[in-house]
Amino acid sequence: MKELKLILMGFGAVGKGVAESISIKRNNIKDKFGIDFKLVAVGDSSSSAISANGLDEKLLIETKEKKGTLDKYPEFGSNINGEAVLDKVDYDLLVEATPTNIENGEPAKSLTIKAFNAGKDVVTSNKGHLALFFSEMIEIANQNNVEFKYEASVGGAMPIINFAEKTLPSSKIFSIIGILNGTTNYILSRMTIEGSSYKNTLEESQQLGIAETDPTQDVEGIDAACKTVILANSLLGIPATYSDVEVEGISKITSEAIGLAKKEGYFIKLIAEVSKHALKVSPRLIKKNSPYAIEGTLNMATLKTDLADEVTVVGKGAGSIETASAMLTDIINIIKIKYQK
Repeated sequence: MKELKLILMGFGAVGKGVAESISIKRNNIKDKFGIDFKLVAVGDSSSSAISANGLDEKLLIETKEKKGTLDKYPEFGSNINGEAVLDKVDYDLLVEATPTNIENGEPAKSLTIKAFNAGKDVVTSNKGHLALFFSEMIEIANQNNVEFKYEASVGGAMPIINFAEKTLPSSKIFSIIGILNGTTNYILSRMTIEGSSYKNTLEESQQLGIAETDPTQDVEGIDAACKTVILANSLLGIPATYSDVEVEGISKITSEAIGLAKKEGYFIKLIAEVSKHALKVSPRLIKKNSPYAIEGTLNMATLKTDLADEVTVVGKGAGSIETASAMLTDIINIIKIKYQK
């Protein structure tokens, strides 16, 4: 049976979700594809666990949650971190799940390029290096004849990139308009239902773990703008970067504005628009009975095409297992391309 040796960089919520998903699905993937996953290294921001014979996913999660660091992993824990992890063990594919950095795309950019130049495939959930250097990343992947997948970077478990490429290859996509951030959708949904203030609703969402302690990337539209760039490049062929997106967040929206909209039969949602005419993220009025009237942390997107007209996809835009499911799908798609010939 063919082994697929994986390095996982980033062991926060998404990274732990990837490890858990591999543990859950390992036997199914063996049976269906004849591939045995072996997690040979896992790194967080300051430590790692490395073993050519493979690591135990459940023990990795337990170590991280109880000890706070991977160097406490029995026998194979170390203080090696960053790009150095990639030099310590042979591997086939890098699973990159480090935090998004919109300033310079690091460490995802350097990790990804290092893997490409070593002839390794990469699956990422990261938005930073893609929003800033999409064309460069794709060019280096192509130069090294490796696979680069990033479904999880846009909508968590909501299928959109794979959906468009595999289900709608006959259609030209003119535009994509949707809700691409689950945190802001939750906040606006709660404000609409309860009539609560932005401040109180944000605090509630932070207590529930839906919003980050520093919610800036979500509430100021930065996260959705990054996803707008990725969709523009990957599905519409627009060579955009983050600076090309017009961005306005939700922090100035009041309960009074939401109440007035509601009386007129509208909701306020943070909408991303991706087209050759506009790359924009901003609060907009949407009709109560429209496909955009989704609640909670759901994401959605409507793809306007030439042959299929409008097609709408909906899914959970956040969550460790949900996002990991998209990464595991990307890994399986690489298996189909490279190991099922």
